[in-house]
Amino acid sequence: MTGPIRFDDGEAYERYMGAWSQLVGAAFLDWLAPAPALRWLDVGCGNGAFTEMLVARCAPAALHGIDPSEEQLAFARTRPALRDAQFRQADAMALPFDDDTFDAAVLPLVIVFVPDPAKGVSEMVRVVRPGGIVAAYIWDMAGGGFPYAAVQSELRALDVALPVPPSARTSDVDSLRDLWIAAGLESVAARDITVRRTFDDFDDYWTTLGMGPSLRPTLAGMSAEQVAKLRERLRARLPADVAGRITYEARASAVKGVVPRS
Repeated sequence: MTGPIRFDDGEAYERYMGAWSQLVGAAFLDWLAPAPALRWLDVGCGNGAFTEMLVARCAPAALHGIDPSEEQLAFARTRPALRDAQFRQADAMALPFDDDTFDAAVLPLVIVFVPDPAKGVSEMVRVVRPGGIVAAYIWDMAGGGFPYAAVQSELRALDVALPVPPSARTSDVDSLRDLWIAAGLESVAARDITVRRTFDDFDDYWTTLGMGPSLRPTLAGMSAEQVAKLRERLRARLPADVAGRITYEARASAVKGVVPRS
């Protein structure tokens, strides 16, 4: 059996997923097109990878981030751009804020880790003012959009189990749209976002894998023979260009809606 996925290393997460999150986040914010000077809440802000983008691109009037991992929050607090942001350890299903506190709430790469996604969305709706924005993006895990889907596939071929997020079923566009509509949000829209990332070479890719919160303990529990076999299979599956670089795509699902005014 595999245990829960633990996000306890902000620096490692930055290389493993933070870079991917910002690639998606740029396209997501272009699509969201929020007004400047809003009061933002980043739910499940993790190590602040997306929170930093809110500062750079949205000129927030106020910025709060919550996350259950104090280790991730500690890393977020070290980002110079986030020196004025307020971070708090908290649960997405019980946000520690009054009703109508924010103009916008976002859930970046988080919803599959919320045990009750509907409760998480309803909490965002509660703390966002009427007319405000509630939005999210998440890797389309069911549809093969996860950045490290190739690793997951090869591990399954080797009969190695990986922990599964509690709400992985909510990762596709249709599921997100249904959640937002069920929460009573208006003007609901959803879309896919595809991004590409390049690794310097296979060793860069492999080292990055070892920093993943689910893959790190999985690799540590495998035999040397299994690890060697995995490397061999991945190297064949992800061919490099003439310079040795590895480039491939990942796909996320995004959704947005507006809190009703009455």
